Amino acid sequence: MLHHMIASGPRPVAPFSHAVEADGWVFVTGQMPTDPAAPDAPLPEGVEAQTRRVVENLKVVLGGIGLGLEHVTMARIYLTQFERDYAALNALWPTFFEAGKLPARTTVGVTALAVGALVEIDLVARRP
Repeated sequence: MLHHMIASGPRPVAPFSHAVEADGWVFVTGQMPTDPAAPDAPLPEGVEAQTRRVVENLKVVLGGIGLGLEHVTMARIYLTQFERDYAALNALWPTFFEAGKLPARTTVGVTALAVGALVEIDLVARRP
């Protein structure tokens, strides 16, 4: 098993590895909409901007181990305002992936997320 911490990655909000890899499977810890270059800066406004920041952070982690979004097999998305933000998330989500190649996905509503975020996303990826 390999435990990855990406030097340029987001500052963890709790004790964990950015990703753990076993037998070609990569489990990426849920990322928050924080800026790796300014982790104490205010979060972006709105679920769309926060989702873009989260996906950028996921790309940093994946890129740090030689992978990209095209290697993602499964995504789990957590929303604090499910009823309000689900449609906006669905409209934005396909823009991150090649047409017709969306990963499997689960989206759940939660009562709260770390750092007051509206969205958190974790991934499972597979090495080719």
